[in-house]
Amino acid sequence: MYNNKSFLAIIPARGGSKGIKDKNIINLKGKPLIAYTIDAAKESQVFDEIIVSTDSLKIAEISKSFGAKVPFLRPEKLASDNAKTVDVIIHALNYYVNKNIEFDYFMLLQPTSPLRNSKDIKNAVNLLFEKNANSVVSVCETEHSPLWSNTLPDDLSLANFIKQEVKNIPRQELPKYYRINGAIYISNVDFFIREKDFYGEKSYAYIMPPERSIDIDNLVDLKLVEILLGGVYEDKRDQ
Repeated sequence: MYNNKSFLAIIPARGGSKGIKDKNIINLKGKPLIAYTIDAAKESQVFDEIIVSTDSLKIAEISKSFGAKVPFLRPEKLASDNAKTVDVIIHALNYYVNKNIEFDYFMLLQPTSPLRNSKDIKNAVNLLFEKNANSVVSVCETEHSPLWSNTLPDDLSLANFIKQEVKNIPRQELPKYYRINGAIYISNVDFFIREKDFYGEKSYAYIMPPERSIDIDNLVDLKLVEILLGGVYEDKRDQ
């Protein structure tokens, strides 16, 4: 229990991956990628239960060795490239409903965000309570303003690529934009079962720095995370 509320951590980790083979358990500075998320969840001391939803026996065994539970293996239809995260969440929640075990909230923690730490988890939960929110989702500031972005026609013309009213505004004076960083998704269980969405009434953003917001999708992302874990970057803002 945290603040007299029960929390379930759901770590989704299917066996197949397109960009990097066995991505969720690839070796990262001496331990499997998924272990960083399991460790952060444990260190936060927020959760009554930490589970990994996977279709892979190998991932299941590794996850259990780092202290997560794997109470079921995800069915094949929920482990394909086309499987929707919402269905994976509902499947996990229904497992506990069928066991007559209730949680007030759950948090989805993707293993591809290894730089998200226990403080982020706890601070996001504190924001949830502060706002009396139905859900909280982590974001970070965008690397480049979308006001300097556009689609391109077939002839690659840059005519009207940037809106006239934006052209002469210094970059520092442009409004800040934020993006979903994939690190933390929290929801009230009843709200999510009803809405099947994290975004809606009383949904709020937890802002994380870009340096902890890398979502590993390819080898470039992996190498960058290795550098950051090696101590090249040290975030003083949360110390």
